[in-house]
Amino acid sequence: MKRIVYRLLGIGLSMALLLISAGCSSENHTVKKPVIYLYPTQTEQVNVKLDFAGSLTCTYPQYSANGWNVTAHPDGTLTGSDGKQYSYLYWEGAGGVQPDFSSGFVIKGSDTAAFLQEKLAALGLTPREYNEFIVYWLPKMQDNTYNLISFQGSSYTNAAKLTVTPKPDSILRVYMAYKPLKAAVSVPEQTLPSFERKGFTVVEWGGMEVPD
Repeated sequence: MKRIVYRLLGIGLSMALLLISAGCSSENHTVKKPVIYLYPTQTEQVNVKLDFAGSLTCTYPQYSANGWNVTAHPDGTLTGSDGKQYSYLYWEGAGGVQPDFSSGFVIKGSDTAAFLQEKLAALGLTPREYNEFIVYWLPKMQDNTYNLISFQGSSYTNAAKLTVTPKPDSILRVYMAYKPLKAAVSVPEQTLPSFERKGFTVVEWGGMEVPD
């Protein structure tokens, strides 16, 4: 069986160049990334640990044996132990997640942007967050005839367990799996949960492409 290589969160070109220079490029330049945002109610020290069922291939800032230790600010800005500022925590990995396509959405490639904007907002991402998601994923999806899209639940969270200290008041983890399709197929439409931000909020988004 082919090993599915995925990267959980999307970032812009400037960050991508930093990651490549740090040795984080992937085979065939297929870099699919994940990111974790931290929004405390006041500036405080936060520790984030990841228990991943696969293997980590890249992290930024560097993930240590004790996880990430950062100073988090209410606007989402993070200050690492190196004194540098970051917009979010990034990691990528190989294996670990077996996506569930028992329900989802079959969307024309040309309709992908509007679909993602609507559904990501409904799931609870802010415009800044869903725009960063769309900017990364749209170029990979819009030219496909169709995309089978399913937002993962326990199939993802059980494979990539996240522990944040102090404990957040609300946590949102949006992970998209999709298959490019040459023709439409029939699947039950997925029911998406709602999300309410309150207190110290942690938000993660990412995704993976699965060959048809």
